[in-house]
Amino acid sequence: MTMTEQQARARAEQFAADFSAIRAEVGKAIVGHGEIVEGVLMCLFCGGHALLEGVPGIGKTLLIRTLSQAVQLSFSRVQFTPDLMPADITGTSIVIEKDRPDGSRAREFAFQAGPLFAQMVLADEINRATPKTQSALLEAMAERSVTVGGTTHPLPRPFFVMATQNPLEQEGTYPLPEAQLDRFFFKLLVGYSGRAELTEILRRTTTDHAVTINKVVDATRLLEHQQLVREVAIAEHVSDLAVRIVLATQPAMEGGGAGGGVVAGDAGKYATPLVSRFVRVGASPRAAQAIVLAAKCRALMQGRFNVSAEDVRGVALAALRHRLILNFEAAAEGVSTDSIVRNLIETVPGEG
Repeated sequence: MTMTEQQARARAEQFAADFSAIRAEVGKAIVGHGEIVEGVLMCLFCGGHALLEGVPGIGKTLLIRTLSQAVQLSFSRVQFTPDLMPADITGTSIVIEKDRPDGSRAREFAFQAGPLFAQMVLADEINRATPKTQSALLEAMAERSVTVGGTTHPLPRPFFVMATQNPLEQEGTYPLPEAQLDRFFFKLLVGYSGRAELTEILRRTTTDHAVTINKVVDATRLLEHQQLVREVAIAEHVSDLAVRIVLATQPAMEGGGAGGGVVAGDAGKYATPLVSRFVRVGASPRAAQAIVLAAKCRALMQGRFNVSAEDVRGVALAALRHRLILNFEAAAEGVSTDSIVRNLIETVPGEG
């Protein structure tokens, strides 16, 4: 074994140890929801953003607040409402007065940073804000900066957004367009707690039970781990599996597509029967990027420095479920995106 292989194994083991330690610290405050906690951590370690969908009161705010303590990052929460304006989250330029040496006062503009200027941001009920405000957040997520008054202000690194939306809230909401949903690395569905979990929640929250969250890593260490994820080796045939899974979500487009233009590529060539019948628009290249990065992270979580086909299949659902647009036939027959994605993950062969 060469020194390079030894270093790779050591870095993978350190990654796995830090990941497990952070997960354990979060588990001190969050009861159950192990898959959700792991999914959020994967988004953080891959440099992506997470979208959580679930009913209120299941600990989404507590999750990200606890996580920010475990990784020692600054935290802010934004409650999205219909009257929230872009400047309320990005910040704005204000007029301030300063004393001059001669005793007079001068006025000048100064930038006052908004809540986006934190390393971890909770965008609570993002679909209750107007599309204009949603776009301001999603632009910051993609560019890692905001522009106010012609001046670009970089956001702190690392920068992680966890957005939530309530599936039951219909009135006064503005659902995220598909192009904006595509900016999220994972979409995670948060369900109800079970009997044992709810009993433990009551024990922790209705008594004098106190929890101390210990710091596991800092911003510098986290950025190193994010870089390490990108250095994990992935074989060509495993990478091709991710490509074919994404292509399998893309149905054939009749008549040259919605715009009547020529559709290039392999759209429809790899589509499964369920996709051809129920999917209107498939996943984008961002989906393939998310699958590969998440698969690399999953390999590191297990102390490996190479990606397996099982890693790719294990992360595909969370990376794809928000990137498919179903047709009216799917809605009429009650077919869900998850069922379609699970079917194609099981049916796409390992070798193409």
